Amino acid sequence: MNARVADDDAYALDALHADGCAIIEGEIAHRRSRPAVHAFRYPGFCLRLPLSRLAELPRRGVALNRAGWVAFHERDHGPRDGTSLLGWIRALLDREGVAADGEIVLHAFPRMLGYVFNPVSFWVAHDRRGAVRAVLAEVRNTFGERHDYLVAHVDGRPIASGETLEARKVFHVSPFCAVEGRYAFRFAFGADRWLARVDHFDGAQPEPLLETWFSGRPAPLSPRATRALLWRYRWFTLGVIARIHWQALRLWRKRVPFHIKPEPPAKVLSR
Repeated sequence: MNARVADDDAYALDALHADGCAIIEGEIAHRRSRPAVHAFRYPGFCLRLPLSRLAELPRRGVALNRAGWVAFHERDHGPRDGTSLLGWIRALLDREGVAADGEIVLHAFPRMLGYVFNPVSFWVAHDRRGAVRAVLAEVRNTFGERHDYLVAHVDGRPIASGETLEARKVFHVSPFCAVEGRYAFRFAFGADRWLARVDHFDGAQPEPLLETWFSGRPAPLSPRATRALLWRYRWFTLGVIARIHWQALRLWRKRVPFHIKPEPPAKVLSR
């Protein structure tokens, strides 16, 4: 009894830190401005996972690298070969000259009932003082392809909440958007709110063609919370796939121009 209370207190404390284990629950939204106005939003969630603490997941109700109702598999991310994600991302940051020697926190969907699809996952890289030095946006499309955008200041200074950083769009995601223009990334890293916003500017107008965001608040990642997550979101992965195709049908019916998928970029990382 006392041990359970202590664990619950520890789970709650974790959720109060931006680099602690948590469930982030909120809304996923998308707004298109042209050539036809199109918007949607729906409830969603992700897990906030410090990579140095993945071994804690089983006692928090999330299966690690094995089958489970709610599970996290390292092979779903990064090199996708089941090797250590922490070692992989640290090597990547070292190659890119990013001085992030603190915690690295992955924001991603888990497997629900054995299935997962992450259109985008965000790896937040901190230094030892807790400042954010870089964010890796790991993007996947429905063709099984992946591309990583490394978002960081050229001079290496920390990224503050609310700052906008840009990257050239080089990867095909939607057949209703050409592979051109730039992305504007903006994040909120606070302990009480997570925001990941990505706007697509195609260069035709100063306003973004697309605005997309996930915004939510942290809650403790505990066995009880994981069971509740399964009850509310057990069909979440199938819902993500279904919504992608449903929104594509709606865009097609609005006669938004369709673009044939080009070959993926030769390099899997850009910045």
